[in-house]
Amino acid sequence: MPATDATDPHPTLGEPVVRTAAGAVRGRREHDLAVFRGIPFAAPPVGADRFAAPRPPAPWDGTRDAAAFGPPPPQDLGVMGRTGRLDAPEGDDWLTVNVWTPDPDPAARRPVMVWIYGGAYKLGHSGSPGYDAHRVALAGDLVVVSLNYRVGMEGFAQIEGAPANRGLLDQVAALEWVRENIAAFGGDPGRVTVFGESAGGGCVAALLAMDRARGLFHRAIAQSVPGTFFSPELAGDLAAALAAEAGLRPTATDLAAVAPRELALAVAPLAARMTEHADRWGRAAPTVTAYAPVVDGEVLPTTPWQALASGAGRDVDLLVGHNRDEFRLFMAMSGVLGTVTEEQAAGMLRLFAPGGAAGERAYRAAYPDATPDELYERVQTDWLFALPTQRLAEAQLAGGGRAHVYELAWPAPGGGGMFGACHGLDIPLLFGTYDADLGALLFGGAGATPRAEALSARFRAAWTSFARTGDPGWPAYDEKDRPTLVLDDEPAVVGYPQERSGRLWDGYDFPALPLLG
Repeated sequence: MPATDATDPHPTLGEPVVRTAAGAVRGRREHDLAVFRGIPFAAPPVGADRFAAPRPPAPWDGTRDAAAFGPPPPQDLGVMGRTGRLDAPEGDDWLTVNVWTPDPDPAARRPVMVWIYGGAYKLGHSGSPGYDAHRVALAGDLVVVSLNYRVGMEGFAQIEGAPANRGLLDQVAALEWVRENIAAFGGDPGRVTVFGESAGGGCVAALLAMDRARGLFHRAIAQSVPGTFFSPELAGDLAAALAAEAGLRPTATDLAAVAPRELALAVAPLAARMTEHADRWGRAAPTVTAYAPVVDGEVLPTTPWQALASGAGRDVDLLVGHNRDEFRLFMAMSGVLGTVTEEQAAGMLRLFAPGGAAGERAYRAAYPDATPDELYERVQTDWLFALPTQRLAEAQLAGGGRAHVYELAWPAPGGGGMFGACHGLDIPLLFGTYDADLGALLFGGAGATPRAEALSARFRAAWTSFARTGDPGWPAYDEKDRPTLVLDDEPAVVGYPQERSGRLWDGYDFPALPLLG
């Protein structure tokens, strides 16, 4: 529902106004930037458009006020430790973008960075306080865009009568909006970098493999890429189980009978019972996440690793990396940290390590002094984030492209140091949002210490330099020396730090996860 001059008759003098293809928008001046929030890049995906591919937004007359973030997509917000209030209204206009720009001058032609949030493909919102992008825009003198995309049932469930990977199609539509409109905000549509973390990093990897996304961005930053991509069979079986939670069949017609937010809440309880179905869902079951990009052969033709090895990313500069202690966050939040038994460690090693029982023996031989806690964490860090991310760089090289690799080793100050360099720590460091969302947990009120500020500045300098030039400030990855920037109090370039784990995964190409039975 567009806001026009008729509903905003007294605009503040000097507020920036930009005309997009659909109509004019009025932003705000903040932090020496012009900031625009909640601009529709697609029509609300409700009613007849529920579970459909995104359509262009309806044009509006007058000037739409762009002061507030758009509504979050339907999701279960009571998980993953999210805190703080969302600066977002209720409503169906989920598919919106936000823009931070030093100057909305079409002649400026600044580089553009497009942020894709994470959240296990089942939650997330570009208006979350932890994604405030003004520091990134100022650090690089560039334009930053963030976007909403459908998550959970609305965006990723494999349901009959709907296209697969609707959340990815939303991202493509947002990138098309950037191509068509960003020049009016002072950005250069020919210099676009996508960047994202966790599920957002997985989306970046998926976009690299998608024909529909080709040419919409020119550089990519993938942080902590999950190895969870689903086969159609697994995705379909999971969708049937999700629909059954609401007493429905997994069809667009049946599911559309339930309001989007009600459906998100109705299916959420399945997560607590996924581990009971490891005989069918295999490695997907312990993740308690029933959603991931589906290698459907159409929207997503192959896995990202296969696509890059075949040359799909040859013309896209790539920056990838992970955190040293990725899985420790999940151990801490589930209360498992410090309590893992030998039996539990053995179960995870046999499930996740390549080769099952042989993989368990290989891990124990490679880490002879490791405790059960350390083995439990190491194998899940490796399979879920570390090795998929590092292998993305290797696939890029195999396909004739260029990549830079990093590892974050700086430990989070919160929780008495219990978190280490865990999953999600790169977000508050990159955006400088230490007291928001996950940052509030990982920094524990320590806030902007000198150590944190110094590393945070290094993050932004490297990311924005890469967006500008393709060079983040350390050597490109190669198969001989494997140069990797280790981000710590004293950053250093070394050979890939997790080479011991890497050798255990030689020959594993991270295929789409299958349905087992």
